[in-house]
Amino acid sequence: MLDVHFWENRYISQNTGWDLAGPSPHFVELLKNPPAFLKPGSIAVLGAGRGHDAALFGKNGFQVTGFDYATSAVQEARQLYSQWADFQQVDIFTLANADSPHAHPFDYVLEHTCFCAILPKQRPDYLKTVTRLLKPEGYLIGIFWEHEEPDGPPFSTTLEEVKALFSNDFNLISVEERPPANNRRGIERLVVLRRKNEL
Repeated sequence: MLDVHFWENRYISQNTGWDLAGPSPHFVELLKNPPAFLKPGSIAVLGAGRGHDAALFGKNGFQVTGFDYATSAVQEARQLYSQWADFQQVDIFTLANADSPHAHPFDYVLEHTCFCAILPKQRPDYLKTVTRLLKPEGYLIGIFWEHEEPDGPPFSTTLEEVKALFSNDFNLISVEERPPANNRRGIERLVVLRRKNEL
C-alpha cells in the first residue's frame, strides 16, 4: 500500500521525479488558447504536490484548492504559492465522504500525476472522489500516462481504460497529445471529461 509515509518520505528525500519544477506544458498551452468551456471558476487539484499546476490556474483567474496526502508537499506548496491557491493536507479518497469538510461542488477537477500514483485497484475510488467533487456538468481535465513499464508508480493506463472507468458518469469531450517540452513526450495524454447532469 502506498500510504502517506511513502509519499512523505519521497518529499523529504527529494525523490520527486514527477515534479517538473513548474506547471505541466500541457496546461500552459491549454490556457494560452482555452477552449470555450474553460472559463475561470472553482477548481480542485488532486495530488497537487508542490502546487505548480494549481498556481498556474490561480494566476489565470481560477479559485483553486489543492489537495495532497503528504504534509511536506502541502507545506512547500503554501510557501511557494499561497497567494494563488489554498492547499489542504488530506487523503483524496476521503473527499468522497458526504461529511468531508473539504468536499463541495467544484466547476473543475484537475488531474496530473495523481491517477498514475495511486494503485490501479484504487481507480474506482478515485472516480467516486472526482464525481463527488464536481458539479453536474463540471469538467475533469486530466493528464493520463501510458507507458511500457510493468510496475509503478507511475502506473500506466490506456485511453480505453480511462473511457471505460468514466463512461457511466462522464462524457468524453476531447483527447489531445500535445507534445510537451520534457521527457514525457509520447506517454502523456490530455483528456477532458464532462460529468453528466444526472447520475
